[in-house]
Amino acid sequence: MIVVGITGASGVIYGVRLLEALNELNIENSLVISDAAKTVINHELERDVEDVIKLADNYYEFHDLTASINSGSFKFDSLAIVPCSMKTLSSIANGYGANTITRVADVALKEHRKTVIVPRETPLRSIHIENMLKLSQEGATILPAMPAFYSEKETVQDQINFIVGKILDSLEIENNIYKRWE
Repeated sequence: MIVVGITGASGVIYGVRLLEALNELNIENSLVISDAAKTVINHELERDVEDVIKLADNYYEFHDLTASINSGSFKFDSLAIVPCSMKTLSSIANGYGANTITRVADVALKEHRKTVIVPRETPLRSIHIENMLKLSQEGATILPAMPAFYSEKETVQDQINFIVGKILDSLEIENNIYKRWE
């Protein structure tokens, strides 16, 4: 099972597309959406949050620290936080598990489960880079949403699929969601 956290940074389409891809690949998933992400989903996607929740096999409330995914005894394979706000990144890097997303990240890291963080901020301050370094040193994969331009006629959807494909690659999930370099 893959846990997907969507936080309140621009780029929520990456998290939504990841859920769609996991469904296409028949991979069980669990979802947590931050309060800020719900606002961004409505703004960026003009989509109802309930439609996004329906993409998940399991849904956990953002402020439910008693959620089963917040326990090291709960078995899940990996975690992807897509997109990851700098607030969430900072909380995880500094061990501040004050909500379901930051707590499940704490569990994933302490249990040495695959953890992919897709930060969304530009430009970056030194503290942002330091926090990414902390998480990288703990075993997390830091995967900024930086698209590739392998062909001349790529669409925005191709760019989204490229990032989601790279997330799936980092989680060691076979996929051909994006055009690979030949």
